[in-house]
Amino acid sequence: MEIIYIDSLFFINLLTDYLLCLCTARICGLCLKRLRYFSAAILGALYSVLVFLPGLGFLSSPLMKLCAGVSMALIAYAGEEKPFRCAAVFLAVSAAFGGALWALGLSDGLSGRYTRISFKLLLSAFTVCYSLGCIIFRCRVKNADRKRVKVELSFLGESAEFMALLDTGNALTDPISGADIMVVCPHALKPVFKENTSLFEQLSPVELIEISQHIDELKGKLRLVPYTALGVSGMLPVFRPDSLVTDGKSTNEMLVAVSKSASGDGFEALI
Repeated sequence: MEIIYIDSLFFINLLTDYLLCLCTARICGLCLKRLRYFSAAILGALYSVLVFLPGLGFLSSPLMKLCAGVSMALIAYAGEEKPFRCAAVFLAVSAAFGGALWALGLSDGLSGRYTRISFKLLLSAFTVCYSLGCIIFRCRVKNADRKRVKVELSFLGESAEFMALLDTGNALTDPISGADIMVVCPHALKPVFKENTSLFEQLSPVELIEISQHIDELKGKLRLVPYTALGVSGMLPVFRPDSLVTDGKSTNEMLVAVSKSASGDGFEALI
């Protein structure tokens, strides 16, 4: 007869699920949101306990496991630009971890529906899991390792955090002040512009400036700057943030332009 210690089961799964969320975020090149990952991990830990309670054995079915995994992924990554792709990566990482844990457990002579997992075994499984993730998503991990910085921006009394790609080809500057300009996609600025974010996605820059004059929060806050890229020229809306921190360093000399083309795998802005 198996003896299950509920407290050990809960905390082992809490740690495991939290690390799986972090691993997925790392592979996807996301700006880490640890509180969301911890919330998802709590759901996963509670699910692992409920499975063993009398009368709740049906929760161990493959369909219920899938539902629990998807629910955790949506809690962790619902605010990202591509949440369903993040969810798919999370499920793949979880499957890889489960397979690695099962294989390593067999090699250690462990068996049964529930086993007490040593820290060494847990660490080994995560090493295998993360290595596989790096191989499968090596292009994205390469971007994450070499060229990305975390950006913290404040504007209109609100703040946003996102990842920016250090693009040496970005030579956009303000023709009036000569200040460097960071180009950010509208999605990254949704916490700042809220319901007005759709205006940046749907309107041309000139239309946006005209409309902004009739919106109290944006009136007088935006202007246009010219740009040229690969032989294509045009205008971009720009604003001066209240504060801007890139890679832990505060700067007051950089402006922010908004463009739908400023995002890619693992980043939502170009510097």
